[in-house]
Amino acid sequence: MEQNLASDEIVDLDDASQEVAAVSAIKSEAVALESDRGPATAIQRAIEAILLVSSDPVSSKSIALVLAVSETDVIAEMGKIARFYLSTGRGFELAKIAGGYQLRTSGELAPILERYLNEQLAPRLSGAALEVLAIVAYKQPVSRAQVSAIRGVNSDGVMKMLQARGYLRIIGRDRGPGQAILYGTTQLFLERLGVDSLSDLPPLSDFVPSAEVLEAIEASLKEDG
Repeated sequence: MEQNLASDEIVDLDDASQEVAAVSAIKSEAVALESDRGPATAIQRAIEAILLVSSDPVSSKSIALVLAVSETDVIAEMGKIARFYLSTGRGFELAKIAGGYQLRTSGELAPILERYLNEQLAPRLSGAALEVLAIVAYKQPVSRAQVSAIRGVNSDGVMKMLQARGYLRIIGRDRGPGQAILYGTTQLFLERLGVDSLSDLPPLSDFVPSAEVLEAIEASLKEDG
């Protein structure tokens, strides 16, 4: 009986030793992976510092001028930084936004951040403001009169508000009679949407009914009339 107990204890000790060895192997592998990457280079540290203190996207050219290195080197180092953040599952990422680069929080954490941030710090835009922004984004350059005609209601006040908040800007004048002021969206608009350029906006056709649907609606209206 004693011999059986001793044998059981040996088996238990063997199992425990195997578990400890497995944990040690995992830790060693993790350390090896980290050491393979090595410490951040001077350029990488400088890039991270610049991006951290900047509230706006920073171009690779600007960083290259500050660091006195080639723009190619800066882009290569930012690629390494971005891949490292992605591979280690950080809560932030290095993204290309509005023609520059910016450190931003991971998209999957948006619900948590939305709960954390008080909505009073960033009042939401009204439905009318979102309508105007959508029209300008897809139709720019566009005048106030054109926006109002599309919406079917005077939009001057909404456009002034959006311009004051930095979402719209004057980009020229119409060549026609009266030379109406033409408006377009800003870099801030791209940043808030999280896109690099206007070409990244979803196609307008995704939101417009097909020709068949429009014909059916028109026919239905004629019958009702």
